[in-house]
Amino acid sequence: MANKAGAAGARSPLSLVVAMALCCFFYVLGAWQRSGYGKGDSIAAAVTRGTACGGDGAVAAGLSFDTHHNGGANFSGENDDASPPPLFPACAASLADHTPCHDQDRAMTFPRKNMVYRERHCPPAGERLRCLVPAPRGYVTPFPWPASRDVVPFANAPYKSLTVEKAVQNWVRHEGALLRFPGGGTQFPQGADKYIDQLAAAAAGVGVPFFGSGVRTVLDTGCGVASLGAYLDARGVAAMSFAPRDSHEAQVQFALERGVPAFVGVLGSVKLPFPRAAFDMAHCSRCLIPWGGDDSNNGGIYMMEIDRVLRPGGYWVLSGPPINWKANHRAWERTEDDLAGEQRRIEDRAAKLCWEKVAEVNEIAVWRKKRPDSTCSPAVRTCDTGNPDDVWYKDMEPCVTPPPPGAGKGELQPFPARLMAVPPRVSSGAVPGFATAEEYAEENRRWERHVAAYRKVNRKLDGGSGRYRNIMDMNAGVGGFAAAVFSSKSWVMNVVPTVAEIATLGVIYERGLIGMYHDWCEAFSTYPRTYDLIHANGIFTLYKDRCKMEDILLEMDRILRPEGTVILRDDVEVLLKVQRMVKGMRWKTLMADHEDSPHIPEKVLYAVKQYWTAGDEGSAEEKEGGSSEGKGSEE
Repeated sequence: MANKAGAAGARSPLSLVVAMALCCFFYVLGAWQRSGYGKGDSIAAAVTRGTACGGDGAVAAGLSFDTHHNGGANFSGENDDASPPPLFPACAASLADHTPCHDQDRAMTFPRKNMVYRERHCPPAGERLRCLVPAPRGYVTPFPWPASRDVVPFANAPYKSLTVEKAVQNWVRHEGALLRFPGGGTQFPQGADKYIDQLAAAAAGVGVPFFGSGVRTVLDTGCGVASLGAYLDARGVAAMSFAPRDSHEAQVQFALERGVPAFVGVLGSVKLPFPRAAFDMAHCSRCLIPWGGDDSNNGGIYMMEIDRVLRPGGYWVLSGPPINWKANHRAWERTEDDLAGEQRRIEDRAAKLCWEKVAEVNEIAVWRKKRPDSTCSPAVRTCDTGNPDDVWYKDMEPCVTPPPPGAGKGELQPFPARLMAVPPRVSSGAVPGFATAEEYAEENRRWERHVAAYRKVNRKLDGGSGRYRNIMDMNAGVGGFAAAVFSSKSWVMNVVPTVAEIATLGVIYERGLIGMYHDWCEAFSTYPRTYDLIHANGIFTLYKDRCKMEDILLEMDRILRPEGTVILRDDVEVLLKVQRMVKGMRWKTLMADHEDSPHIPEKVLYAVKQYWTAGDEGSAEEKEGGSSEGKGSEE
C-alpha cells in the first residue's frame, strides 16, 4: 500500500504538469484559430506571455509599474512578433507641449467675439501628427500627492511668465529646479485655504451647509493654476477646474502637473462638456467672465449655462468685481457707475433664473438655485431641445434647461456614502440598462471584481501606494471603475464618449465623481503628460469604423506621462492589433485573461510607456526641429 501511495504521489505532479500543458496548448490553439492572422506562434506569444492557465489569471512577470525618475526603466518580457510593427517617430522637441485642439496659431484665425477663438478647434485629419510627443529634456516623475500640490519640477513645465506676472498674488514661484505654488490667487493672495474658510464662514452665517456636507462637486471657472481645487481636495471636495490656453502661459498645465483635476476650456459660444444638474457648486473668483452681459448679446447667457450644469439646490459663488464695488472701485480702476450697472444686471439675471441670494460678505456673494418644487418660476423661456445632455459642439442658448428625472426629490447623501448610493437618475428609471437598484449594484460588483483582478497584476493600483494620482477612464459608463479604485490620493477623469449609446455622465456626478463628454476621434482638451494611468473599457470596439485605432493610441500616448500605465479591456482580436501597434510607440505590454475564465474572448492588456525625452536621439534633425525615430531608453 505504501508503494502504491508513493507511486501515486510521484505521478501527481507529472499529471498536473501535463494537464496545465494541455490547457495552455488548447487555449493558444483556440486563440490562433480565432485570430485570422495565420501566425500561431506569434499569437501564442501575444496571448500567453503573462497568462497563467488554471491559476489566478495574469502574472506580471517582467513588466514594471514603478517609476524611475531618471529614466532608468528596465523592462523585459516584451512580446515578439514575426513582422515588425509600424514605427512612430519622435515629434520635434518644440512640440513637447503640443495640444492639437487648442493650438495658438490656429486659434488666432477664429473670431474674438464670445471667446470663439479660445474654444476647441481641432486640425483636420490630414494635418494630424503621426509622431510621439516628447517629454522635455530633464523631465522627472512628479512628486506624489500631496507634495505635488505645492512643488513641481521646473523641468516638467519650464515656464516663468506667471512667476513674474502674478508674483504679487502668489500664484507660483520659480525656485531653482522647482516651481512652488503657495496657494495664492488673484482674489486670495493670502492663500486658497484662508479663502475657503471665508467661503465657509459666509455660508455658515446664514445656515447654509457647505464643505463636508452639502458640497462635493465644484466647477471652478477661469481657475488660474487651480489652487482652489488643490486645497478643496483636503476637505473632501472634487473640483473640476478650467481655464483657456491664452497669454497666461501653462496655467492648466501647471494644475495637472500638481495633480489637480483641470482641462483647457472657456465659457464661449458652445455648451460646456457636462450634463445638466451636474455640480453642487459653481465658482468664479475674478474669472473675467461677463456674467451680466447686455441685452443686445443674449444677456446673461453664461449664467444660464451655469444654471444648466448646476443641480437644483446648488450654489453659485462670485467673488471679486463687482461685489462690494463701493469699497473697491478705485482699486479695481473702474467707475462706480460701471460696477453698479454690472452688479445690477447680475442680480436681475439671477432673480429671473430663480436663484436666491443667500449671502454677501465683503467681496463674496453666494446664490442658491431653487428646487423644482419652488414657487418661483424662471422668467426665461424653457429650452426645447430634444436631448438636454447632447451638448458636444452645441451652441449655448438663452433659455433654461429643465431638471433631470429625480431632481429635487431629497438631498443627495453626503460623500462618501453618496459614492455607492443609488443615484436619483437610476432610481427614477432614466438610465436604460439600470432599471432597478439591483442592476446598478451588480454593475458596481462587476467593476470591483475587475479592479481586484487588475491589482493582482499591478499592485501599485492599490490606492494606498500613491503611485497614480491623475487617472482617466476613457469609457466610464456609470463610474464603476472610478468607484472601485477610489482613494483620497487619486482622482479619476470619467469620460463618457459622445458616441456612447447611453449618456451616463449625470449618474457619475450624482455619485460625487467628476468627468466630461468627449469624442475620442479628436484630441482631448489637455496638455501632454497629464495622466499617470489610463483605463479604457471597450474603447476600440466602440470606435470601430469611426476613426483610426492609431489616432486614438497616439492621443493616449500624448496625454500619458512617461512610465505611465494603460489598462485596456476589449476583445482579444482587438487587443492583439493594439499590442502589435504599440510596439512602435515605446510601450511594453502584457496580455492577461479575463478574471472569470480564459475561454472568455474579452482580455486585458496592460502597458507601460517607457521613459524618454526630447533629444535623446541626439540627431541633427531633432536638434533642428525636425522629427526622427527615437531610441530613448530602449534596450
